[in-house]
Amino acid sequence: MTSKTHLFAALLVCAVLFVALGCGEKSSDTSTASAASEPTMKQEVDETIGIMKSRDPSINNFFDTAYGYAVFPDVVEGAFIVGGGRGRGLVYKQGKLVGSAIMTQGDIGLQAGGQAFREVVFFKDRYAYATFAASNLEFSAKATAVIVKAGAGASADYENGVAAFAMPKAGAMLKASIGGQKFKFIPLPD
Repeated sequence: MTSKTHLFAALLVCAVLFVALGCGEKSSDTSTASAASEPTMKQEVDETIGIMKSRDPSINNFFDTAYGYAVFPDVVEGAFIVGGGRGRGLVYKQGKLVGSAIMTQGDIGLQAGGQAFREVVFFKDRYAYATFAASNLEFSAKATAVIVKAGAGASADYENGVAAFAMPKAGAMLKASIGGQKFKFIPLPD
């Protein structure tokens, strides 16, 4: 293929990902705002928490001591040169459900494939939670999550007040790249 063909293919992939990740953002906001009241979303979040705790009991310390956390039961990533990901989840502050969130991710580089995984992002203190709640949390390009397996939580720590854990929905996961993830927080209506 010529360089023009490669460029066209890359631009086409970018356009498809832009449409898939960007369009419908307003409609996603309203549907995600009510996600906390959806029984299936709550069930998926509870199931994710239960599975992670059973796989690695040391993660309980994060659930018990974090100021807040966001649980994404189904994050889907896909890539062919240009990568993208998206997930919906619920947000807790001091153990109480306070809203929902949308996670989007985009990056460019030599990559191909896809995966689906569960993710939990913990906020150590009020400041880290406030950064997330203001929709200002974005992971650096090289950020990775701790893979949930026996004992992983015992050696994990916060970085800049945030700790992220991921677990594959199927198969093995050697590395959980969360670089470029951005979060939009939608509080529950008063």
